[in-house]
Amino acid sequence: MKVAIVFDSAGTLLYTYRVAMDVRSRKMKTGVESTMLTCSKEGRSLILLYAHSLNIFETPSDTLLSDYMKKEGIKFGIACSNGIVTHEEVSEYLLNDEFARISDLQVCIKKVWNCCKKLPIVAMNSGVIVNRNLKGIEFTITSGGRPFSNAKEAVSDLHKMGVATYVASGDRTDKLVRMADYLGIAHDNIHGVATPSIKAQVIKDLKCEYDTVIMVGDGVNDIPALREADISVLTCQQNKNKPNKLIEAADIIINDVSEIKNIAENAINGRDFKKN
Repeated sequence: MKVAIVFDSAGTLLYTYRVAMDVRSRKMKTGVESTMLTCSKEGRSLILLYAHSLNIFETPSDTLLSDYMKKEGIKFGIACSNGIVTHEEVSEYLLNDEFARISDLQVCIKKVWNCCKKLPIVAMNSGVIVNRNLKGIEFTITSGGRPFSNAKEAVSDLHKMGVATYVASGDRTDKLVRMADYLGIAHDNIHGVATPSIKAQVIKDLKCEYDTVIMVGDGVNDIPALREADISVLTCQQNKNKPNKLIEAADIIINDVSEIKNIAENAINGRDFKKN
């Protein structure tokens, strides 16, 4: 029985610390879960900016984020949305926003870096939350993650069992590759800049190659992939407060990444699993 497991990154393989800045009130939110913040109000979309932190810090702090994106040609990806939104619509909000400044992103990056800089492996990403009702940027947001203490051992155990491991995440590929090197996951098995629909397509493609494909995720942006997988696993290792629609999409709920070993073993041996 050929088995493959696809992991999300943040909250699944990585313990992730996030901060968000409300660009209108200038109030900072710490310890937020970006997908939950996005889905808590209709019209919000979580956008990952493909920009390097150093380049952001080299930009004058009073520069409008929209002007910075236009000047530097910054690309972006839609991680998840509360409601249907098009790439063109998001682009209009990003490039015409008159509230968010580079300083709003700089303070988020600095806050996360001060918490994570001493860790041996750190994957940092920055983005924004746009709001259709505001027709612009509502929050700037930065996340920094380090692998869960038992993630490397869990991946190693899976490989010893002959289980193939993959990562499908909205994070930038270069950030994921560094994490993959630490965990022992092949570069060819990394799918970065993966939207919810791309994650689901990764699962669909792997089902043509493997007898059983397991998806492990922790956020609402993983729901399409969870539904596509042969076995869907929701991990609550970082945050146990999950929305009902996410819980309903999962066959199995775990509280520690090491539990995936038993799930894979059952799949290899063709044993039925008990749905939560």
